[in-house]
Amino acid sequence: MTNIHSTALVADTVKLGRDVTIGPYCCVDGNVELGDNCRFDSHVVVTGDTRIGADTRIFPFASIGHVSQDLKYDGEPVFLEIGARNTIREHVTMNPGTAQGGSVTRVGDDNLFMVGVHVAHDCVVGNNVILANNATLGGHVSVADYAILGGLTGVHQFARIGAHSFVGAGSLVTEDVIPFGMVSGNRAVLGGLNLVGLKRRNFARDEINALRAAYKDIFLTSDTNFQERVIRARAAYAEAALVQQMIEFIEVEKSRGFCLPSSASSTSGV
Repeated sequence: MTNIHSTALVADTVKLGRDVTIGPYCCVDGNVELGDNCRFDSHVVVTGDTRIGADTRIFPFASIGHVSQDLKYDGEPVFLEIGARNTIREHVTMNPGTAQGGSVTRVGDDNLFMVGVHVAHDCVVGNNVILANNATLGGHVSVADYAILGGLTGVHQFARIGAHSFVGAGSLVTEDVIPFGMVSGNRAVLGGLNLVGLKRRNFARDEINALRAAYKDIFLTSDTNFQERVIRARAAYAEAALVQQMIEFIEVEKSRGFCLPSSASSTSGV
């Protein structure tokens, strides 16, 4: 049974699923759609053309769906799509897209957004992602499945965070983070592979070993230039699915460049 607190304000334009709970002093208006079993604890504000999937819980003082902070936004129709089973903690902000980025910000399923996280316009967040306290995504950032961003991380607009990667707390990420990579620092540098995450998610040992070998061939050798090392690894590890996933990420033309190892960190985590 849907339960709306007497102090909550819910506009007639809002579409509610089954068994939705909207707590004290929440404000929900605009063309908002809430899936079954959504729960807003209190003081949550949701507006705009926003869709939130089933079983999502939002904690106090989150601001979801207000127009972006991009100065190019000029009132055009824009959207925010949030999947199912997300946990959105206190003071999280999520903005819809802009015309320049396809007009949609998309968030997948089963994610955790801790206190103070910001998801800017035109971002794409996958599934099973964790953004720790006060992590911030600039506009047009993509974060792939199972990535983890530590607290106080800042990600530059248009950067990509690869699947199963780990970004250490307090990092400033201005370039792309490869899948399965582990970066940290200001500016963030590549410190190896996220071996802990790979093992926790039960990847086979031979897959991890192939990834480690390919990582060394691509990032820790200097016998030829970077692109030639990538081409060589693509052929050498043609049967290694994780390696091919990493290489496909590297070969995307719109890359901002990559977080690369520094001389101080080039052998850690491998």
